[in-house]
Amino acid sequence: MLKENIKSIRKSRGLSQEELAIKLNVVRQTISKWEQGLSVPDSEMLVSISEVLETSVSTLLGENISESKVDDLKAISEKLEIINLQLLQRKNAIRKMTHWILILVCAIIIIIFISLFLLNSPYFNWNYNNPENAVLGVAFHSFEWLFIRIAPIILIVLIVGIVLTEKKV
Repeated sequence: MLKENIKSIRKSRGLSQEELAIKLNVVRQTISKWEQGLSVPDSEMLVSISEVLETSVSTLLGENISESKVDDLKAISEKLEIINLQLLQRKNAIRKMTHWILILVCAIIIIIFISLFLLNSPYFNWNYNNPENAVLGVAFHSFEWLFIRIAPIILIVLIVGIVLTEKKV
């Protein structure tokens, strides 16, 4: 309902998505996502949208109200609460997914470190006189050299990311 209302009222006011986005200080893609139902504006943004489109928040939410009543305001606040809860759930899902991806990448880096340690750095004992071994040895040496120097920094950044995405109680 909200997505159709934003789109129809915007068009009836003769505004493009870009023009509405400029007036709301958001990017055009945000307007597009609202109109496609991929996301919803928060309560503050709904108020801004209603001001720009010169309509009431209740009309944006799908109600035609002739006069403002306490019950109507309560219904609007309940709808806004539901929208905010949906946004919070989506934000928590993205945070949780990011958290687990960071943990997975850390695990991969640690596994590679352990593998290199257990392999006992074979490129030190590599026979570079054979051209085929030389190319392979240089490639492996390059990977290991870069990995040993860059991975600890990446690992620290990932651990900081894991701590920052940890759910706060």
